[in-house]
Amino acid sequence: MKIIKSSAAGFEKFFRQLRQRGGAFSPELLSSVAKIVSDVAGQGDKALFRFTAEFDGYKLSAATAEATAAEKKKAVSSVKPEDLKVIELAARRIENYHRHQIARGYKLKQESGLELEQRILPLQRIGIYAPGGKASYPSTILMAAIPARLAGVAEIILVSPSRDGKLNPLIAVAAEISGVHRIFKIGGAQAIAALAYGTETIPPVDKIVGPGNAYVAAAKKMVFGQVDIDMIAGPSEVVVIADAKANASFAAADMLAQIEHDEMAAALLLTPSETFAITVYREIRRQIKTSARKKIIEKSLARYCAIIITGSLDEAVNIANRFAPEHLELMTQSPDKILKKVRNAGSVFLGSYTPEALGDYLAGTNHILPTGGTARFSSPLGVYDFYKRMSVLSFSRKAFEKLSRPTADFARMEGLDAHAHSVLIRGK
Repeated sequence: MKIIKSSAAGFEKFFRQLRQRGGAFSPELLSSVAKIVSDVAGQGDKALFRFTAEFDGYKLSAATAEATAAEKKKAVSSVKPEDLKVIELAARRIENYHRHQIARGYKLKQESGLELEQRILPLQRIGIYAPGGKASYPSTILMAAIPARLAGVAEIILVSPSRDGKLNPLIAVAAEISGVHRIFKIGGAQAIAALAYGTETIPPVDKIVGPGNAYVAAAKKMVFGQVDIDMIAGPSEVVVIADAKANASFAAADMLAQIEHDEMAAALLLTPSETFAITVYREIRRQIKTSARKKIIEKSLARYCAIIITGSLDEAVNIANRFAPEHLELMTQSPDKILKKVRNAGSVFLGSYTPEALGDYLAGTNHILPTGGTARFSSPLGVYDFYKRMSVLSFSRKAFEKLSRPTADFARMEGLDAHAHSVLIRGK
């Protein structure tokens, strides 16, 4: 793990490398994913099940790909009561937060005989991808399905890789609580292609949401346009801004928590205090000794983690805004003041007792967030992602006559005479 001053000669080069990690797909990966998507689009179930056997090591058929009612019931019944209570608590809190995002249409009566309207319509069918490789994430299902249900989506489909074709109990219970209608035990790029184009077994959806590995991300990028997607999710990341009075053990623990996801995850500490920086570094080395995912963490630490000593807290915020992190923790004496200067972050955590892990599970905010600097222009997943908007216009003859001439003039200004004629013909 590197400790570097923002004023150092090599800082900008190092910072660019951090920003660009995982930002591009290799030609080999893109070629592989393109074949998967093409084959599933053209061959349907045949290709879908072939790739599942090849990449995930278990065989499925049209009869076994979808979890049956009995299968779901059995899986749900095996969940520990204490685990069920935690998932139910998380679901309630997520729903309470996201309920405030429910949108309403509007109608404008600008003048006699003229009405303009915006209709808010839920998507009909959406697909959720929930990872199931190195770990399973029932929390992701809650974060995706609950906002979709609140938006009024008619059918929510879940795809998630399984071990040996068996339904994960925690995945099953999260799906049931959040309102998922159908579960398919399929993952990878082939699952994304199936959701986009449809197969004999899996129906096509209007939108695909949820994070996955590089193959899943590349597949989502390729099918965008055939369907809508939430984002191209990259490796996870956290930036911690801290002053000299912050708790070093807290900062170290939160950085380690983020990079246990995978070897590409990133964690940065930005602080003007060199003493604090060194203390956090020592805390990280101490805490890593007892980590259950030590090997993953060590790889991430070596490549994509750093402690950056800045000239001031303001400079720390400027660097954070340039990085545009998925998660931003403000461990300062006055985090509210710092927050006012934050422009680019997926989710912001204020104070020493607001660890990023709360946002992952129980706070209620969404943990499906923009990564890789895309927080510059995109937002956390929410109810608003499952709507489409429709414009409606209604003109009486009187209202039409008031705007017909300037409309025709504008059309002619653009050289579109047929447009002008379509208006003027109604005035005869």
